[in-house]
Amino acid sequence: MLPGYLAAFSVTLIWATWLVASRTGAQSSLTPYDLAALRYGVSAVVALPLVLYFKPWRTMSFKRIAVVSILLGPQYILAVFFGFEFAPAAHGGIFMNGALPAITLLISWIWLKESAHRWQLLGVVLIFTGTLLAAADVSAISVVGAWRGDLLFIIAGVFFAGYLVVGRLWNISTMQVLLCSSVVNAIYYVPIWFFFLPTGFADAAQSQILLQTLYQGLIPGLLGLVLVAYATRNIGASSTAAFMAAVPTLGTVLGVVFLSEVPGMAGWLSLFVLTPGILLVAFYARRKPENTMPTPKKT
Repeated sequence: MLPGYLAAFSVTLIWATWLVASRTGAQSSLTPYDLAALRYGVSAVVALPLVLYFKPWRTMSFKRIAVVSILLGPQYILAVFFGFEFAPAAHGGIFMNGALPAITLLISWIWLKESAHRWQLLGVVLIFTGTLLAAADVSAISVVGAWRGDLLFIIAGVFFAGYLVVGRLWNISTMQVLLCSSVVNAIYYVPIWFFFLPTGFADAAQSQILLQTLYQGLIPGLLGLVLVAYATRNIGASSTAAFMAAVPTLGTVLGVVFLSEVPGMAGWLSLFVLTPGILLVAFYARRKPENTMPTPKKT
C-alpha cells in the first residue's frame, strides 16, 4: 500500500508544477497543437523500446487499447492546452484536478452502479460549491472569457476520470499505459500535426521549447501517467484522485510565485471549500472493499 501512496503523492507534485508549465506554454509562441505533439512525440520515443520489448498489446483486446488511447488522447490534452489560453493556472487545478474525484464518483455510479456514501455526496456538494466560487472570482487574474477555459478543463477532467476508472477496473499495467497513451496516440497524431496543423516552433524561444519538452513529453506525459497507473492499481481510483486534493492549492501557490497570478478572495475561499470536499469523497471510497466493485462483461 505504501508504494501506491508514495506514487500518488509524487503525481500531486508533478501535476501542480505541470499546471504552471502548461500555462506558460499556452502563453508562448507555441500553439496547443505543438504542446500536444511534444507530449505524444517525445514520450513515444522514450516508450517505444519498452513497448516493443514487453509487447503489452498481447494482453489487451483491441477495444481496450482503443478506449484507453482515446481517454488519454489529443481531445483530452488539447482541451487542457486550449483551456490555459483562456484561464489561469489556478483554474486548471480547480476545475480539472479539483473536480476529478466528483467526476470519478459520477462515472462509477453511472457505469458500475456503485452507490455513493452520504458523506461522499456532501463532498460532491462542497466540490461543486468550490468550483462555483472559483468561477465567480474577481481578481487581477480574471479575464474575459475565462469560463471557456474552465469548461475545457472540466471536459478534460471527464476524460481523465474515465481513464482512472477503467485503469482500476481493467487492471491496466504500466506498459499498457505507455502503449496506449504515448505510442498509439503519437502514431496518428504527430503526422497530422506535422502536415496539417499550425505551429509556432520557429518563433518560440529555445528555453520554452526545452521546458515544454521536459514537462509535456517526459514528466507528466510519461512518468506521471505511469505513476497514476501504479497508484490506481494499488490504492484505487478514488483514493488516487484524493491525493490530487492538494493540486489546486499547490498549483495556485505556484501560479502566484512564478506567474504572478494572484486570486481574489473568492478564489482562495474556493480552495478551502474544495479541499475538504475532495477528501470526503476519497476517504469514504477507501473504506469500501475493493472486491465489491461490479465487473462489467469482459471485452
